[in-house]
Amino acid sequence: MSSTFRSLRGYNYRVWASGAIVSNVGTWMQRTAQDWLVLTQLTHHNATAVGIVMSLQFGPQMLLLPLTGYAADHLDRRRMLFVTQGSMGALALGLGILTVSGFAQLWHVYVFALLLGCVTAFDSPARQTFVSELVGETDLSNAVALNSASFNAARMIGPAVAGVLIAAVGTGWVFLINAASFVAVIGSLRCLRLDELYRKHRAARTHGSLADGFRYVWRRPDLKAVLLMLFLIGTFGLNFPIFISTMSVTTFHAGAGQYGLLTSTMAIGSVTGALLSARRARPHIMLLLLASVVFGVGCGLAAIMPDYWLFGAVLVMIGVSAQTITTSTNSYVQLATEPAMRGRVVAILLAIALGGTPLGAPAVGWVADHFGPRWALVVGAASGFAAAVVAIRYLMKRGELRVIRQGTRIRVSFARAEVETATDGRLVDRP
Repeated sequence: MSSTFRSLRGYNYRVWASGAIVSNVGTWMQRTAQDWLVLTQLTHHNATAVGIVMSLQFGPQMLLLPLTGYAADHLDRRRMLFVTQGSMGALALGLGILTVSGFAQLWHVYVFALLLGCVTAFDSPARQTFVSELVGETDLSNAVALNSASFNAARMIGPAVAGVLIAAVGTGWVFLINAASFVAVIGSLRCLRLDELYRKHRAARTHGSLADGFRYVWRRPDLKAVLLMLFLIGTFGLNFPIFISTMSVTTFHAGAGQYGLLTSTMAIGSVTGALLSARRARPHIMLLLLASVVFGVGCGLAAIMPDYWLFGAVLVMIGVSAQTITTSTNSYVQLATEPAMRGRVVAILLAIALGGTPLGAPAVGWVADHFGPRWALVVGAASGFAAAVVAIRYLMKRGELRVIRQGTRIRVSFARAEVETATDGRLVDRP
């Protein structure tokens, strides 16, 4: 089997992955339908309302951080996933019934988004760290990347299917189908071979252990740099429901099917980025620097694209860079953290990646409403370049990156590799 898919050699990971892909397709169908419901049925193209829904859905990641990380390190993760996945299915069922019956109002979506955010806050760190029980440490980075590939493969399928279903039968049925999809992941949890799990010792319940994760990260300059980069891009750059929905509806005047197609198009890049990450044994901060620059350039290009198809093409580039950032950050943090602290540190990572949304999404939505969606994309571009500055500062402090001016040339040294750039931006050979 190719090294890219080596984690699939294990029975438990194969079973888990098969259930997860079905559930992930349903999740992306619901996300697309929910944004469309808010933007076109419950409001008149109000991007701020979409931002509020995102804030309510992802805000609990930050507010419940001490509890969620503590639970992932101290409780049985498989049992936790039974509870959280079942609860998420029940919430999808409830919103679907309300929508199909015609009683759904904007405040209903807000309430369900908040409840889903609370459940997801416990589900995410448990699900992310549960991967280390399905595969050994050697294949952990590969399994994390394949999980991202699965999630983004579903991102290609789900929105496109949702667009067709919204036009054919309405948004409510999309929610109901998502509720049914949770049967697959719950079934996969039941089919695991428990004696083949890579069980880790649980962290001791000591006084102050809730704060241990923060103290651990604070003592690690590499983790601080990586998490700050993720905060900048996650807060102001990864607001794709706002970017894509507002560009689709207000700039290109597209319908539900075309909107779903744009989301699926970006997922092509995301899957590509995840599979490329799966081939790497261990990511490096230099990779995050390059991906951040590409993300910034991609958002800048998307902001000036004149038509629907060119915009969709640039989304592929954005998808590759965004997925490289998120997947590589996840792998780096898990591999660089000792197992007893992994749940709490991953909870911090997820809180930063998703919990930053309550800060950024309403602001980006406001920019889209008042200045247009193209300026919202400019905000995303700025977040990528700001993250690159953080990486450059860290690497220069460590001596892994040096910038030396020699007359009209600037020499950039990356540890073992050196390139030279003239002051006018032309690449030149090293003398």
